[in-house]
This record gives sequence, C-alpha cells and structure tokens, in this order.
Amino acid sequence: MKAIIIAAGMGKRLRPYTEDKPKCLIDICGKTILERQMEALKANDINDFVVVKGYQQEKINYPGLQYFINDNYQNNNILNSLFYAEKAMGDEFITSYSDILYDKSVVERLLATPGDISLVVDMDWQEYYQGRTKHPIGEAENVIITDGKITKIGKHLTGNESQGEFIGMAKFSRRGAEILREEFKRVKEQYSGKPFQRAAIFEKAYLTDMFQEIIDRGYDICPALIQKNWWEIDTDEDLEKVNEIFKGRAL
Repeated sequence: MKAIIIAAGMGKRLRPYTEDKPKCLIDICGKTILERQMEALKANDINDFVVVKGYQQEKINYPGLQYFINDNYQNNNILNSLFYAEKAMGDEFITSYSDILYDKSVVERLLATPGDISLVVDMDWQEYYQGRTKHPIGEAENVIITDGKITKIGKHLTGNESQGEFIGMAKFSRRGAEILREEFKRVKEQYSGKPFQRAAIFEKAYLTDMFQEIIDRGYDICPALIQKNWWEIDTDEDLEKVNEIFKGRAL
C-alpha cells in the first residue's frame, strides 16, 4: 500500500502563509502538515509516499519520497492533478488531499473498510463548521449513503439530505485503481475542454466529480465511516483553530 498526496495547488485562501511555501508545508505546532500526514500513515505501516507537487515545487524536498510534477496546476484541479501520478497507480493505494490532518485511527478505519474503492466519510461533521465563516458549510463535499454504498457526492448536496462529509481521503484496491484509470481515460477523451459532472470543464473537475461518474457507471463506492478526528486547513481561520487544538498534544 502506498499513499499519493495531492499537493500541487496554490492555497490562495491561506495567504500570506502560502506566499513562500505550498500549503502542505505550513507548520502545525512544530511539524508541517505533510509530516503529520506521514506520521499517521506510518503508524499504519504505510511507508511508500508519492507527492504530486506544482506550486513552489522546489520547497517540497523530503528525501525518500517519489515526486510527480503538475506543471499546469494553475489551469487544472484536484482530479487532473492526481493523474500526474498515474504511473504510481498500478496497485493498491491511498490518496489524500494535502491540506487535511487526520488521526492514525482514521487511516486504520479506511484500511479496514472493504470494497475496491472506499472514501473516508465523517458522520459527525457539521459541528466543525460552527463559527467557520471563511469556509462555509455549503462548501462541504457531502455524501448520500444508501444500503451501505455512496450514491451521491459533491458540494451541491445540502447538509439536510446528506449523511456525512468526504474528508479528502480514499483507498483503492488494485481493481479499484484499474477502474479509476480506465474511467479517467474515457472521460478525458470524451469531456476534455467540455463540462463534466459539476465542473464547468473537465480540466477543472474535482475528485468528487470522478467519484460520481464512477458511481453513475454502476461501480460500488463504500464509505469508511468516522466521527471527527480530522481537520481541514483551508483558511487562516482554520489554521488558528488547528494550532490551538494541537498545542501540547501529538497527533
């Protein structure tokens, strides 16, 4: 099992903290976000790390990691960014956004969840948005779960109709990775430069757009259900809150 971390974006909403570094290198009580992610993964015996970098790519230079360069990060989004690491998707893997922290128990829960494609879904997510004015609840990547499978996913879903929030972390078996690669190739050929799912054009698609496409094609996606123990750092407001949480504690 390897972990592919998508870290190419500019992190505009975290300026000025991202003026001189990528978001994943922001310090959280003495350790970068990326370092804390790797600690949680290593605690679950995941030691093979792949990073997709773009913005200020030279700053991300941890030894022993495999790197892929998204040199078009200003014009694409998370889905296409992930696929710069397609060569690393030949077997099972976990992928993670680069602006989230998670306890080792979250990784453990994901690894224990069956299915070829599994997404971490927080069932107790709404409290995180209380007082979060710069990243409102309407931007949550919500999910609808029916009979133990995810049937709908995306920011367009309201809190009232959804059962949880996708935190930005997913697991693919070897077969799941094959499905992802095959479907990405198909939709890239079909939708390049055109609207795709909720994206104005394919190149700007989110990972959740791809998941919805896979669901619509008849494949099962399973939820790895958690209750909190993860944190998103998208704004200075989030950063201040997370630093308060992590003072005097270890992840």
